[in-house]
Amino acid sequence: MTCPRAEWDPARTRTKLCSSSPTAHFASFISSTTHPNAPTCSRHTNRYFDVARPPQLSPVAHLHAPSAARTPSYSRFLPLRSGIATPSPAPRRRQLATVGAMASDFAFVKRMTNEGYSFPSHRLRRTCGPGRPLVLVACGSFSPITFLHLRMFPMAQDHSRNEGFEVIGGYLSPVSDAYEKKGLAPANHRIRMCELATENTSKWLMVDPWEAEHSTYSGGRRSRGWIPTARVLDHFDYEINHVMGGVECADGTRKPAKIVLLAGADLIQTISTPEVWDARDVDHILSNFGVFVLERTGTELDSALASLKQWEKNIHVIRQVVTNDISSTKVRLLLKRDMSIDYLIPDDVINYIYEHNLYRDLDLPSNAKGKEKAEAAAGPGNG
Repeated sequence: MTCPRAEWDPARTRTKLCSSSPTAHFASFISSTTHPNAPTCSRHTNRYFDVARPPQLSPVAHLHAPSAARTPSYSRFLPLRSGIATPSPAPRRRQLATVGAMASDFAFVKRMTNEGYSFPSHRLRRTCGPGRPLVLVACGSFSPITFLHLRMFPMAQDHSRNEGFEVIGGYLSPVSDAYEKKGLAPANHRIRMCELATENTSKWLMVDPWEAEHSTYSGGRRSRGWIPTARVLDHFDYEINHVMGGVECADGTRKPAKIVLLAGADLIQTISTPEVWDARDVDHILSNFGVFVLERTGTELDSALASLKQWEKNIHVIRQVVTNDISSTKVRLLLKRDMSIDYLIPDDVINYIYEHNLYRDLDLPSNAKGKEKAEAAAGPGNG
């Protein structure tokens, strides 16, 4: 007597018939322990249990596949002893949080990497202790970079230490000129100002020009002038964990570094807005990377965090012990009014601004707070 049984065939995916004899079942069990994708016979659940493995789908097809095909699972025969129940499925909310997660798009990263590009790693630690290695990435305009932009990193480092992480490096990734934001200085100036700010004020911060070097990009549901933040994080994941092979541990093994987005509170207020952020990018960022959010004076976070509750374990809110509300908008406004910006941004950056006569002829509104709200609605923040 035979029973239908879906047998995994690496060369041809099809359904075969298998024998129900004890010898056949024993051979089936032995073979299944050596191949993680081997399925089971539903008629013999008194001896084995199995959760069917979904078909391998591309990230795009994965989003549109029937729900049954997207069920996260693991495939292997497991012997059951009498009196031991099969494990219950994971809570549905957590399951849904992982179903839509997109894989990192390394093909896009490679395609967008210019010939001659060199990933900055001169300050990146290659070894780590018992904590999980963490890399902080701040994406934004940085026009110009301020002390608050720099201050975000040590505050995030203090917070991460309490969460069991070990920071091995921090990066500033300026947005490209295609972002077309008012008050945006040319990318080459913003990159250089960030470099001047980090060279003499930190031993572990670096500036990555990869994002800023691209002036156009068309993808997702609409055309846009800048590379999405999700793809920028993919770029760091690719360079650090795949090209460089991760981080070496004290026992000689290697482990991948966790890449997280470091941003101001305005990011959380806009990240759930479909007109600003692609929902798939939001899920990719919050599921696969995570975000460290610095609270900001006058920015309400509770309602925004409530709408992102399914990713709450990957969202870390950093409280400011010493309040600092310096912003690039206010610095540009002071420059336009020919007022001092001393002690708001690094001295080397101030000298660079005056040397290149930046931000003097900008059409800026007199209401700085109104400008900040408009910028928050336009897209990613950080100056």
